[in-house]
Amino acid sequence: MIPSAIQIIQVFSPMKPQPELSVIVPLYNEEENVGRLYEAIEAALERLGESYEIIFVDDGSSDATFHRARELAQRHDRLRLIKFRRNYGQTPAMAAGIDYASGRILVTMDGDLQNDPGDIGRLISKIREGYDIVVGWRYNRQDKLITRKIPSRIANWLIGKVTGVPIKDNGCSLKAYRAELIKHIPLYSEMHRFIPAMTSVAGPRIAELKVMHHPRRFGNSKYGLSRIYKVLLDLLAVKTIISFSTRPLVWFGTIGLLPAAIATVLFGAVIEDVISGHDDYLAVKMGTGLVFMSGAAFMFMCGVLGELIHRTGNLKPSYQLAGRPAEMNLSENSSRRGTEGE
Repeated sequence: MIPSAIQIIQVFSPMKPQPELSVIVPLYNEEENVGRLYEAIEAALERLGESYEIIFVDDGSSDATFHRARELAQRHDRLRLIKFRRNYGQTPAMAAGIDYASGRILVTMDGDLQNDPGDIGRLISKIREGYDIVVGWRYNRQDKLITRKIPSRIANWLIGKVTGVPIKDNGCSLKAYRAELIKHIPLYSEMHRFIPAMTSVAGPRIAELKVMHHPRRFGNSKYGLSRIYKVLLDLLAVKTIISFSTRPLVWFGTIGLLPAAIATVLFGAVIEDVISGHDDYLAVKMGTGLVFMSGAAFMFMCGVLGELIHRTGNLKPSYQLAGRPAEMNLSENSSRRGTEGE
C-alpha cells in the first residue's frame, strides 16, 4: 500500500487486463535515449507475442527526459510514466516501478541503451523453466576498465563471499523476477544490486544468463568510483539482514555480551573493594561499569525493538513523487491536469 503522502504522475490509457510482462526502466537525464529505448523495447516485446506494459520512472531528471517520455505515453497506451519530484537514485526508482507494475513477470533494465531489449525474451524463457530470478551477466562488458570493470569484479567477488550468493554480475540491471517474490523485498539506498542476496532468505531459484552489453552512445554515465563506499556499507547492511532478519534480538544480544561482561567484571571489582575496605578508584570503576551496563541494556532494547518491527512492521522504500495517482486519457488537457496534481 502506497502512503497517501507520496505523489505520482502516471500517463496511460484506460486500465486493461493484467499484463503478463512489466518492463521497468529508471531514467535520469536520458533525453537522447528515451525515444530510441522505447522503440527498441516495444519491438522486442512485440516479437514475444505476450501482453505487456512498459513503465518509465523519471528519477527527477533536469533535462527533457520526462517531457519526451510523456509525449511517448500520449501516443502509446502500453507506456506508463512515473515522475519523482527530485533525484532519489536508481534503487528508489526501481522500487517505485516495481510497486506500480501489474505484470506477473517483472523485468528491470537501464535506460542508457547499454542493455539490449532483445535479451528480454531469453530471460522470460528462463523464468518459465521454473526459476524465480534470472540475472543478466554482461560477459563482454563495454565499459572503462579502471573505473568500472575492475571495481565491479572485485565487488562481485566480495558480495559472493559475504552473502554466500555467488553472482557474476550483481550490477547488471537487466534482470527478470516473479512478481510475487520481488514485490515483497524492501529496497532502499543502493540495494538493487543486492536483490539476489536479499531474496536468499526465501530460498528462490536463481539463474544467470549471458546478455549483450553495448557501449553508451548518448549521455553520460551516472556512476564512478565514488559509489564504492556506498556499496560496502550496503553490503554490511545486507549481511546483517540476511543473517539476522528473523532473529534481531539474537544479533543485538550477541553484540551486547561484551559490554555486559566488562560491566560484570567491574562491578565484581567494586564489591571486592567494598568488602576488603579498599576504596581505590571505586567511583571510577562504578561509573565505568554503569556505562558498559547501559550499553548492554541499550543493545538488548534495540533487539526487542527489532523484533517488534520485524513482526509488525511494513518497511517500504522512501521516495517522493510528483503529482497524485491518476488514470488519464491521452489528450493534452487531461495530461496537463495530471501534471499539475495537488
